[in-house]
Amino acid sequence: MSHFTGFVMMICSLYVFFFWSSIILICAIEQNKCRIREHFELNQLSKNGDIILGGLFITFKVDYVFLIFSLSCRFEVSVFQRVQTMIFAIEEINKDQTLLPNITLGYRLYDNCVNLPVALRATTALFAGMDDVIPDYSCNGPPPVIAIVGDPLSSHSIAALRIISLFRMPMVSYFATCSCLSNKREFPSFFRTIPSDAFQVKAMIQIIKHYGWVWIGAIASDDDYGQNAIKVFMEEVNTFGCIAFTETVPTVYKREKIIQIVNTVKQSTAKVIVVFSSEVEFNILAKEIVKQNITGRQWIASEAWSTSTAMAIAENFNSFGGTIGVAIRRGSIPGLEDFLLQILPDFNPDKNLISEFWEALFECKFSQKKSELNSSSEFYSRTCTGFEDIHAIKTAYSDVSNLRSSYNIYKAVYAIAHALHNLMSCENGNGPFEKKSCADIKYVQPWQVLHYLKEVNFTSHLGERVAFDENGDAIAVYNIVNWQPSKDGGVLIKTIGLFDETATEGKQVLLTEEDIFWNFESREVSFCSKSCQPGTRKATRKGEPVCCFDCVPCADGEVSSKIDSIECLKCQNDFWSNHFRNKCVLKEVEFLSYEDVMGITLTTMASFGACLSVAVLAVFIHYRSTPVVKANNSELSFLLLISLTLCFICSLSFIGQPSTTTCMLRHVMFGISFVLCISCILVKTIVVIMAFRATLPGNNMMKWFGVAQQRGTVFCFTFIQSLICIIWLSTAPPVPAKNTKYQNAKIILECDVGSLIGFSFLLGYIGLLACICFLLAFFSRNLPDTFNEAKFITFSMLVFCAVWITFIPAYISSPGKHTVAVEVFAILASSFGILLAIFAPKCYIIILKPERNIKRPLVVRAKWNSDLTGVSIDSSRVKVKGQSPWCMLLADNTVL
Repeated sequence: MSHFTGFVMMICSLYVFFFWSSIILICAIEQNKCRIREHFELNQLSKNGDIILGGLFITFKVDYVFLIFSLSCRFEVSVFQRVQTMIFAIEEINKDQTLLPNITLGYRLYDNCVNLPVALRATTALFAGMDDVIPDYSCNGPPPVIAIVGDPLSSHSIAALRIISLFRMPMVSYFATCSCLSNKREFPSFFRTIPSDAFQVKAMIQIIKHYGWVWIGAIASDDDYGQNAIKVFMEEVNTFGCIAFTETVPTVYKREKIIQIVNTVKQSTAKVIVVFSSEVEFNILAKEIVKQNITGRQWIASEAWSTSTAMAIAENFNSFGGTIGVAIRRGSIPGLEDFLLQILPDFNPDKNLISEFWEALFECKFSQKKSELNSSSEFYSRTCTGFEDIHAIKTAYSDVSNLRSSYNIYKAVYAIAHALHNLMSCENGNGPFEKKSCADIKYVQPWQVLHYLKEVNFTSHLGERVAFDENGDAIAVYNIVNWQPSKDGGVLIKTIGLFDETATEGKQVLLTEEDIFWNFESREVSFCSKSCQPGTRKATRKGEPVCCFDCVPCADGEVSSKIDSIECLKCQNDFWSNHFRNKCVLKEVEFLSYEDVMGITLTTMASFGACLSVAVLAVFIHYRSTPVVKANNSELSFLLLISLTLCFICSLSFIGQPSTTTCMLRHVMFGISFVLCISCILVKTIVVIMAFRATLPGNNMMKWFGVAQQRGTVFCFTFIQSLICIIWLSTAPPVPAKNTKYQNAKIILECDVGSLIGFSFLLGYIGLLACICFLLAFFSRNLPDTFNEAKFITFSMLVFCAVWITFIPAYISSPGKHTVAVEVFAILASSFGILLAIFAPKCYIIILKPERNIKRPLVVRAKWNSDLTGVSIDSSRVKVKGQSPWCMLLADNTVL
């Protein structure tokens, strides 16, 4: 069974093979020609020549009213200038025998009606031909065209290049700007005389940066041109700003989408809006924006609509006035205007675009075509005569004052012509092709022209250099234009600057600021958050773009000197932030100065205390022979007054800017002066106690503590303190120091004690002597008070101890220079306490009560309960008979 099945299949296969072989043989015999599968009509202009150039243009534009139901196009009179510019350039080249001698260029130009299927049909017709039959068995022969100028739309160019790149046919576009077309791997045969969108975006970014706009809206058409441009634009903006919103304009009209975009524009806080779209798509959105009266926006236009005369009209000016746009560089073409006005109607089917143009220009219809009325011309009731005066009507077609796209077409044609010129100039044996061969101009192929186009580099007769880089892109130069009101009530598109990509960084954009028209004050309006001024930093808001932030003041000691600083910088150790937190300034240096009110007050008090001590000393010296001075051990009193003078003077070393000398001097003077003072008081106290504590009659203990012993005791106490100071200064002496621990904004100049142990010993020793003195005086305070200083010494030591005990917490809690002020005040207070408590009563008697400063009244002032049994008095001794021996009194430094 299986063998039978295999046999049947073999028979069938042989039958099918012989059947198709017979069909192919019959076709080869009867019709050895390639045929076009389908014939279709295209609006065109053509002229024969030795070499044919192709062209793709937009002369008809889609009518959106009818787009949903059928493809309906209307002729665009102004755009027909581009077609005529290519023809003009070709005719000019044909007349120039130096460029292509003995070669005539022809052309075949098609309209694409802004429709991709039509554009692809036109592209196929250009490289494959339109004839029904091509009489060649191999379908070879000279190509219908050797290069194509166009297509103006990026999307159409991408689709067409997918086909013609396979045949290495060059396409030189004058308006397709999509940066994706610079990819030579995908589009190896693409060139353009208009800069890529990458440069257009760069120009827009430079303008935006120039005015400091960081909060930007973006709108793009839903095609390759718009989407590629907005992608690059967003990447660039994100390096310094934020995109507030992005919207896509549909290529097929959808009212719901248009309304949604308009609402986004209306509600957004972004006042600067960039639009990448062709005039056709954006015009619908613009009309709705004008209808809803949306104003106060700064529009940034791409080159596709920045110079559109259809949009730059008075009706749109309220919303779009002041628009800044990037425009194709304007050029001039001598002789073009006359050529444009020479056009006459032509009913040749190969030139049907001319009759379409004539009918659209004069709004009439030729009688030959009355029976072929279509939706785009059914409103023309007048019949065209062909004799209408084109000179009498002013239209954008004949306006050559603002040549941009047309100028690019002119350069594209000349670029191809120069490529052909270089091809003709090739010398055999030095050619670029196989075996160093050259191309034959009569049988030139597109791939050969492609090779020479890559090397095109010439200067036009207008003085502009024309060349292509490795990506097939032209030199990036743009005009920057501005929509301004004209004198006639219309809109003037004025050139206000230039973008030159070849210029040095920072000088690529040149703007004439005084020529710019602002529809509103737009230079400070585009932000989500206002810029943070110096002295603050940016703090981003959670969940919002980086352009939305809060301005947080810098902390103390930190500054920010730039606008929109991300962080605050900490000042160096000797510096501090100023009031505005935008600058580090030297910290305020603080110390107890002689110029301060506090310093002046303490200096005055110290000087007064020193003078007062000297005055008391002078009084005591002057009255040294009086009983009061003699009875109070005059030598110790003199020494005590000198030490008090030193105590007052040493306080002055605490005032003024600390130095190494003053830091050591102040503590040494303080320690030794006060020990000397306390030592004198302590010795005086001991003398009083020993004088009144002699318990046996005739036993004079004072012989063991005479003048020499008193001097030696004072010297020993003072020497111990001096020894402490010497050890302290030799190991870790006090030094000047900058203290920033308590007040960060200030540098407190103070004396660091060096060795805390040494300082503690110095103060502790003074405190020990003061406590001993206080205790001894306290216990002897109730002795008979005639010549008895114990009460005054007790009070003076009480004041001394109270001052220094109070000093400790006050010293710790006082900041800055007040610390030193407290210490000086304690020195002065304790010194005044000792001076007044001990010497004020004596000075009172000496100066104000001299009648009491005699020996007799002083001797008999002692009060006892029993009567005196007898008294004998001489110049050196006074004895009270019948009383205890401790009733002997002091007189003239001896025990009586």
